[in-house]
Amino acid sequence: MESVRGRSPRGDREDRGWLRGAPPPWWIRVLPVLLLAAVGSATLVTSHARDLGFLLGAIPPLAVLSYGPVTTGLLGVGAIVVLNVPATHLNLPGSTDVLTIAFVAALSVFVSYVRSHRDAQLDTERAIGEAVQRAVLPPLPDRVGRVGCASFYRAAQDGTLVGGDFFDVREGPCGVRAVMGDVRGHGLAAVATVVSLLGAFREAALDQPDLESVAARLDRRLAADTADARDGELFATVLLLEFATDTAAVRLVACGHPVPVLLHEGRAREVTVAPGPPLGIGLLGVDPPKGATVALGPGDRLFLASDGVWEARDGTGAFYPLPQRLAALAGTPSAELPGAVWADLARRRYAIRDDVTMLVLTPGPPAG
Repeated sequence: MESVRGRSPRGDREDRGWLRGAPPPWWIRVLPVLLLAAVGSATLVTSHARDLGFLLGAIPPLAVLSYGPVTTGLLGVGAIVVLNVPATHLNLPGSTDVLTIAFVAALSVFVSYVRSHRDAQLDTERAIGEAVQRAVLPPLPDRVGRVGCASFYRAAQDGTLVGGDFFDVREGPCGVRAVMGDVRGHGLAAVATVVSLLGAFREAALDQPDLESVAARLDRRLAADTADARDGELFATVLLLEFATDTAAVRLVACGHPVPVLLHEGRAREVTVAPGPPLGIGLLGVDPPKGATVALGPGDRLFLASDGVWEARDGTGAFYPLPQRLAALAGTPSAELPGAVWADLARRRYAIRDDVTMLVLTPGPPAG
């Protein structure tokens, strides 16, 4: 799955990533060294700088933020050496300051040792999380059958890689079928339901004759999961697509999920699909979804997005105008289009409060 580096529309979340174990910014790393050099230089130049000696006590704690126990200890020793050099005029108060800084340095070395082990544990846990993400939502290939694919996924909950959104594209006897869904809630609590629905879709895509039957299979799977839910309010919105064998048309079924946007000759419009009820609330059997077939021309693309994109708001509370912005970005290649929308959200300062999922499907011409 594609990802975009840079500033997040949720503000400076990435800028604060070093507080959760990521490497700190460069200025944090050089700060203890600069402070040691500045105090030493100032005291060598003038005796009036002897009052700056208290700043040396801040060097070991600052080193803890960036360095391991060895480097933290060396910087602490450097601070003690500067304090005891006669030329710096900092050794006049006596041994109290030396003992204080020595104690702070020793404590900082211990804290740095604990932090280093914590960071190693966080790296291991993140590697496990990435493995889970690849298992739940494996990266899509560039093409599935005759349909080109480009995807983007970003979980809303800080520190997690998998949330309540899901998608997949599979080729089967009935052609290429795709799904995008959004489970109630987000974060780790929704992962089990995501895994269940994806498994049901991958089976149904192979043996169900039409999309309405695929939706019924997903609804049955979710109903079984609801029986074990504590609050009994487990539901999901789903959008299903099926491309004809010659990719000249696409059939869609929407169960409470936002419809796709069709990009055609530089224009963008929402596809008209009769909305059906979400899965898992017991209405699919009473009011089954009504599919729609849309003709596709050469170069047409379908842009699918979750609520995280459609419901992003600016400072005035207005929703992100996805079709209009897609029309402005129509010249962007399909592989880069999800990233361009994500960058557009950030540039226009739209606030995102849900998982973000985007999928671009580009039907290709018939083979041979």
